[in-house]
Amino acid sequence: MLVNSIFGFFGRHERDSVKDIRHLYGERLRQIRTEKGISQEALAAAADLHRTYVSSVERGERNVSIVNIARLADALSTPIRDFFPAK
Repeated sequence: MLVNSIFGFFGRHERDSVKDIRHLYGERLRQIRTEKGISQEALAAAADLHRTYVSSVERGERNVSIVNIARLADALSTPIRDFFPAK
């Protein structure tokens, strides 16, 4: 099942809610962004997204489309796979 596969990327062993998936992705996005020393505003501009959207993604409030995942990864010069690390 896809949900279980996604949790496997995040080191989860049990099935959790979709809300948890959003939070895990948001935490990883924030981690990568801060490691690169980029503000939410600068990331949003580079990804052609609104700053409040990026903020809500990092808080796990958005169900992010694959298109926006790709935009954010590109803006951070980070492969998409780095947002979903293997066990």
